[in-house]
Amino acid sequence: MSHLDFLASFVAAHRPVLLAMFAGAALLAGLARGFSGFGAALIFIPLASAIVGPRVASAVLLVVDAVLTVGMIPPAFRMADRRDVFTMATGALVGVPVGTMLLAKGDPLTLRWLISGVVVVLLVFLLSGWRYSGRPKTPLTLLTGLVAGLFSGAAQLGGPPVVAYWLGGALKGAFVRANVILYFAVSTIFSLASYLLGGLFSFDVFVFFLLALPFYGAGLYAGSRLHGFADEASFRRICYGLIAMSAVIGLPLFDSLLK
Repeated sequence: MSHLDFLASFVAAHRPVLLAMFAGAALLAGLARGFSGFGAALIFIPLASAIVGPRVASAVLLVVDAVLTVGMIPPAFRMADRRDVFTMATGALVGVPVGTMLLAKGDPLTLRWLISGVVVVLLVFLLSGWRYSGRPKTPLTLLTGLVAGLFSGAAQLGGPPVVAYWLGGALKGAFVRANVILYFAVSTIFSLASYLLGGLFSFDVFVFFLLALPFYGAGLYAGSRLHGFADEASFRRICYGLIAMSAVIGLPLFDSLLK
């Protein structure tokens, strides 16, 4: 099948309302990422997985976030605690390929149930307000990177463990943000390599990437602008609500509504 034939079949196979929902999920995910630095995957993956499947959804978010956040890396590299970041990334080096294997080989329906379940657990974890308040220790840093890498490889959901680990320590907010940005820049390289070797970058990923790109980019820009004006506590509550809604709508129980 040629690419033109694929595009024709793609348009015929996806109702406009579903494409609009996919674009809306990308916009909301970018808005959360731009404002608070987290939450993109928690919002995007469950809902997008219900429309295009978990493999395409995870690959699209991986690439679009990598492309649109590359400019954040140089200042983060200068500010971050590079030793701690690369220690955590060593754990991710093991976790990401394992998570990618689960994504590539697992049953898509089972994966969607698991993703929705993990999102709900991570949402409760975030709402609890728990943060690791001890000093960073090499074994614990490696373990956090392993868990985050596993979640990233399987569904791009590695943010909450990393944020919870660093946010509760003695580092100031700007340094925590730099650590998180640099860590995800490194783990993204691992994910891109793992997804490529796992055969997850199909042509439909490219098509949905083009659809998501302007909406995710607009969300990133708007979220970063809102960061200086809006009440962060209120906005985070809105993000939590969107995450919960996305997890519920993304459940396979509601597939009949998306057909």
